Amino acid sequence: MSEMVKLIINDQEMEAEKGSLLIDKLLDEDIHIPHFCYHKALGKDGNCRMCMVEIAGQKRPQIACDTPVKEGMIVSTKSDNIMAVRRDILELQLINHPIDCPTCDQAGECKLQDFYMESGFYESRVNVEEKNHARKRVELGANVMLDQERCVLCTRCVRFCKDIIGSAELGVESRADHSVITTFPGRPLSNPYAMNVVDLCPVGALTSKDFRFKQRVWFMESFNAICNGCSKGCNIFVDHRKEKYADDKIHRFRPRPNTDVNGYFICDYGRLSYKNEEENRFEKALVNGKEDITSNAIVALYSEVAKNNNALFLIGPNLCLEEMQNIKAFADAVKANISGYSPQYIDESFGDDYLRKNDKSANRNSFKEVGISEDEASFKTYLEASSLVVVFDNTYFENNIELISGKKVISCFAHNTKTIEKSDIAIPIASFYEKSGTYINADGIKQKVVSGLNRDNQANTISSIVETIKSMIEKGNI
Repeated sequence: MSEMVKLIINDQEMEAEKGSLLIDKLLDEDIHIPHFCYHKALGKDGNCRMCMVEIAGQKRPQIACDTPVKEGMIVSTKSDNIMAVRRDILELQLINHPIDCPTCDQAGECKLQDFYMESGFYESRVNVEEKNHARKRVELGANVMLDQERCVLCTRCVRFCKDIIGSAELGVESRADHSVITTFPGRPLSNPYAMNVVDLCPVGALTSKDFRFKQRVWFMESFNAICNGCSKGCNIFVDHRKEKYADDKIHRFRPRPNTDVNGYFICDYGRLSYKNEEENRFEKALVNGKEDITSNAIVALYSEVAKNNNALFLIGPNLCLEEMQNIKAFADAVKANISGYSPQYIDESFGDDYLRKNDKSANRNSFKEVGISEDEASFKTYLEASSLVVVFDNTYFENNIELISGKKVISCFAHNTKTIEKSDIAIPIASFYEKSGTYINADGIKQKVVSGLNRDNQANTISSIVETIKSMIEKGNI
């Protein structure tokens, strides 16, 4: 068991684990401490010197990222002396830094910008005839662009590739104030997690080619969600914006720290999967091949299910737990068979020993929670016996479309599919990020998502369809 010790920070008595890093305690307590090179996932490096603090009994300021906590320490993070030291260090960082804030994607999220603004340090005492220049648009590979002039040489990107991923494509070239980040010759930045260096970069040196010059961060809003790229359920921030006369649109995913699930990172596949949300959307209900209003399609769905005594409900592993529960209750009420058979989401070439899983669905573990079988034999038996198949967001028939030939088909999807083309009734539903719900990841961890999008279609979830049917039955409308 770790030993806890007492220390005083800014005149407040606190407890911390003996030997732990002082900067971790400061960050955990939301005590402002400027830093560039330190990151909880990467550990100490001690090269930027911005996290200086004053410790009673020490002759000179110490860096908090390399100072272990001891019993009785008295620490100050905001004395006049320490603020002056930080200003001097910041001044050296700014000597050669380009004035790119108006065009920099990192503006609004830049730590150098934040520290500069809070310092009140608007006039340099160091005048140079010409700043050192470096390359401005360097394509590193894997959707990452480097501006060498903006770099503060924190080396977070280098340490991430070397210590976390083990690919070690990045390094520091040259010396002194001519030092720059670069790739090793013949080795572009190409690992499956490469875009995490964009999040790690505390300034605008590393930017995403996908997001570059697309949006200003202060125009966007964010909500907490999980990635649906695979069954790991990595935690993310969904950054979106509703522009005037336009629908709310997702512009990027960023990793959200969760030490129990994904730590501080996500894979590039999941990060770029936000594009799938907008593409190829299914928006108008279809009844017998003609566009209709959704309520009519829902009535038609129930009518077909109610008069059929051997219907099969096939549900997808990306639905939330609540949707699965509602479909299961509906199936039980109308005595329909139900299956979660969905082998098409398994990709043996995708997974690795870090975050990526071979199961590229978000919620397969909820099948067990609800009591829905994924057994192939029972699915095929149900399918053969069924004259009506109701598909809830399961793409199994995309490559097996002949299996539903001659059957009556009802489908509920957020995106266009071949199954919709073969459907007698098709109902558009809310997409993964338009709805709120619970998901159980590959490790059995339950995670609740509350959508922050503002779209017209997001109210039309599978749960709402089932509730609409219940309400119509109670009112005698169907």
